Parts: sequence; structure tokens; C-alpha cells
Amino acid sequence: MQVLDRRKAMSITPLFRLAFRPFFLGGCLLALLAIPLWLLALAGDAGWQPAGGWLAWHRHELLFGFALAIIGGFLLTAVQTWTGRPGISGMPLAVLAGVWLAARLAWLFNLPWPLLAVLELSFPLAVAGLMGWTLWKVRQQRNYPIVLVLLLLTLADGLSLYGLLRADEGWQRQAVLSGLWLVAAMMGLIGGRVIPFFTQRGLGRTEAVKPWPWLDHLLLGGSAGVALLYASGLALTASLWVGLLFGLLGLGHLLRLVRWHDRGLWRVPLLWSLHLAYAWLAVACLGMALWHFGAPLNPSLAVHALTVGAMGGLILAMIARVSLGHTGRPLTPPKGMPLAFALLNLACLSRVLLVLVWPYAALWLAGLCWTLGLGLYLWRYAPMLWRARVDGHPG
Repeated sequence: MQVLDRRKAMSITPLFRLAFRPFFLGGCLLALLAIPLWLLALAGDAGWQPAGGWLAWHRHELLFGFALAIIGGFLLTAVQTWTGRPGISGMPLAVLAGVWLAARLAWLFNLPWPLLAVLELSFPLAVAGLMGWTLWKVRQQRNYPIVLVLLLLTLADGLSLYGLLRADEGWQRQAVLSGLWLVAAMMGLIGGRVIPFFTQRGLGRTEAVKPWPWLDHLLLGGSAGVALLYASGLALTASLWVGLLFGLLGLGHLLRLVRWHDRGLWRVPLLWSLHLAYAWLAVACLGMALWHFGAPLNPSLAVHALTVGAMGGLILAMIARVSLGHTGRPLTPPKGMPLAFALLNLACLSRVLLVLVWPYAALWLAGLCWTLGLGLYLWRYAPMLWRARVDGHPG
């Protein structure tokens, strides 16, 4: 980096030097507040109604608010490393973060639909556009599928907005379920690359487990196919063929876990947290397969294995590691983070299993564990996100 470029980079407020900073911070703050608000709404103690009502808000915001913020922050940071081109920073990043925040407030306080729609769709479109442009400039075709998934997520968000406009709960539900399985596709795509790499680096092994391209393509295409089936409504009723697809996905994810496994990973919190989160992805797929095969299960249990265990767990594990590396710190999590990882897994166990025995208590326990886990992350990492790197480098 030239001297003038370095001076310019160092003059930027630390919070807006790289995309992971505002979006990891903002996304986790949203997730920290969203579950207590949802539980208060369930108890009848919320004093107002967000756009579409509390159930619609709960479903939408944890996906298109929280998860998409983390995905955007991660990708817009990683693309700089992948391509060698500067990532978004400074005022453009501050504006993008402001758009994301404005959309969250618009949903929460039920602002007029046209304004809500513009704010809501601007963020994923901007992330997809920035990713696509940066990758295209260096013709990095390997990562083009990421842009496609981002565009499909934008379409799913648009479908949710259409359902909101029509006051059609069915369209909103289809949109969210479609979006969730697109996030599952993204988790499989990114997780399939970084989990074996992080495991190899974290344990000092000579090389990472080599990917099987056929399995990677199967999991990506299958997850995207499930998302399209939900968007069309075809996956909302039990179907043998959809069950077979879910079963295939679940077995594929389990096969990956078996191939990646190393006994040493259970001594490293930044590794076992990743592997456990990925295991919940397999559980979610197999749970949906059982429901489609006719098992007397509530599909909501599998959905929450996906959202709380896989999505929430993988996000927490990833941002705990990425935040350390990109702020110039050793890859050793601060005190309390192993507990945070455990709390997210306990939240999932409570929401998926204990809820069958103690429905009301398990919901509150899951909410408490989720909130404490994310609270621990924010307590330990928020100062890292709004302060400059400790090694004096830009970023």
C-alpha cells in the first residue's frame, strides 16, 4: 500500500474501515434485542405492532436483518482478500450501514410500505452489486455462485415485501422459508471452504481435507432447489420427493463432517463451535426429511435447528474468529467465548428438544441462552470493532 493510500485508510473512523465492523456489530445488536422483544410480544407485553405483526417481524428480521447483515459484512470484507481489490470503506460503507439500520427501524415501527420496500431491498441489492462488480473485475468465476445466492435472497426478501403489501401471511412465510434455505446454501458453500481450512490451520495439520466437487455441487444445488420449492409453495406440504431431497442433503452434510473430523478439534473452541453448528445443519435437513416422510414432527423444530443451531451457531463461531484476525489479534478467543458457544447450542437444544417437554419454560430458556451468548460476544468484541487494529495496520 502506498503512503498516501495508507494515510487515507488510517484517517477513516475505525468502525468504517472494513465492512465486517459495522455489520457484525449492528447485526449482533439486532439479534440480541430481537429475541427478548419477541418473547415479550408472545407474553402480550409489547406496546405496539411492527410491520406485519410480531410473528412476521420475528421471522423476517432474524433472517433478512441479522443473518444478511453478517453475510454482507463477511463477504464485503472477504472479497478484498479474494481479489486483491480494496473493499468498501469510509463514507460509502457508512451510508450502506445507515440504509441497513433504516430498514430495521422501518420494519420495527411500521413505516409506509413504499419507503420500507426501498430501504429493505437497497441493502441486499447493494451487497450483491458490490460483490458482483468486484469479482467480475478480476473474472473470479469461482465465486460467482455467491452473487447468485445473494440475488436470490433479494428476490426472497422482495417476495416477503409483496406478502406484507397484500397482508398475505402465506407469501411472507414462503419467502422466509425460501430465504432460510438460501442461507443454508450459503453456509454450505462458505462453510465447506473455511471449516476444513480453519481446522487444518488451528490444529497445525500439514494440509486440509480436500473437497469433493461433486458433493459441493450437490449441496449447493440441492439447498437452492429446496429454497425454490418453498418459494413456490411446493415444499409446504409433505412430499416423498422433497423428503428424499432433504435426506440427501442431510447425509451429504454428515459425510462432510465425518471427513473433516479430527479429535484435536474438541480442544479448540474456535473449531468445535464451527463443527457443532454445521452438525445442526445436518440435523435440520434430516428433521425436514422425517416430516416429509410422515413422521409426527412439527417442522418448526427442524426450522429452529437451522436458525438457532446452524445459522446462529455458525455466525457466532465465524465472527468470533474473523473479528480477531481482521483486528490484528491472535486467534485466541477472549474469556467467556467458549461459554457463549455453549449457550448458543443450549439455546438450540432448548428450542428443538426441551420445548417438547416444557413448552413455555423451554422457549424462555432458549431466549435467555441466545441473548446471553450474543451478549458475551458484544461485551468482548464490540470494543475491537469500533477501535483501530492493535497492530497498527489499516482495516
